[in-house]
Amino acid sequence: MTRTHTGRVVAVTGGAAGIGLEIARQFAEAGARVCLGDLSGNAARDAAARLPGTVHGCELDVTDERSFHDFLAVAEAILGPVDVLVNNAGVMWVGAFDAEPDSATARMLAVNLHGVIRGVRLAAPTMRTRGRGHIVTIASIASKLSPAGEATYAATKHGVLGYLTAVREELRGSGVQLTAIMPGVVDTELAAGTSTGAAQLLQPRDVAAAVLDAVARPRFEVTLPAHLGPLVGLAGALPQWLRDIVLRRTVPNQVAAVSNSSRRAAYEKRLVDGEPDS
Repeated sequence: MTRTHTGRVVAVTGGAAGIGLEIARQFAEAGARVCLGDLSGNAARDAAARLPGTVHGCELDVTDERSFHDFLAVAEAILGPVDVLVNNAGVMWVGAFDAEPDSATARMLAVNLHGVIRGVRLAAPTMRTRGRGHIVTIASIASKLSPAGEATYAATKHGVLGYLTAVREELRGSGVQLTAIMPGVVDTELAAGTSTGAAQLLQPRDVAAAVLDAVARPRFEVTLPAHLGPLVGLAGALPQWLRDIVLRRTVPNQVAAVSNSSRRAAYEKRLVDGEPDS
């Protein structure tokens, strides 16, 4: 069943820039009322002020239980019961596994995995009580593939897909929908300097459009580009030696991609230090 977005209340994490900002923009343009949260409250409010329609921005730290709870409470108090939560906030450190700072590992686990778990745990019970709601999580094709140089990042995204798969079964028949959006490399600061491999470089608008479409026509797994899903499934059916050959020719080696490059230095320093993105 196709659903309209007019009047829908949408909460977006990591909404001040990149994919999150574009998701907020497209929902607002479609008539939804949007609350976008970001680690920098000022950035969230500035972003909200630039968007059309009814958009509110506020500070949100997805690694903090009280902050996430308050974000959802503020969204409901100002805009009404949250119909859609978009778990978008995410961070990524890229490089050799044995060069990864422990603080980067901890940050990816806290934001990418525990942040999603926290969002689902806080939002889904209320939605279940109302008998409706949709939680969309921006995962990654790294939920099913594991590029060299993205070991911990891929581990968090594999964890996200596993968690959502289990919770989806628990929510079956409740009226609450779950969706995992799994794009390839997207043209954002998070992916700066990395390689797309055999896939095309995506834009934030591509991911945002997929989110709105999945809310309009609910389904659990969405891969971008769409053909990646069947290809990954086909590769998984191959014997290991042949699968290795196929994946090495199509999945980028990000250790090699970022070697001797400084393009990610500023972003990854903020990640390690736990600072808000500018």
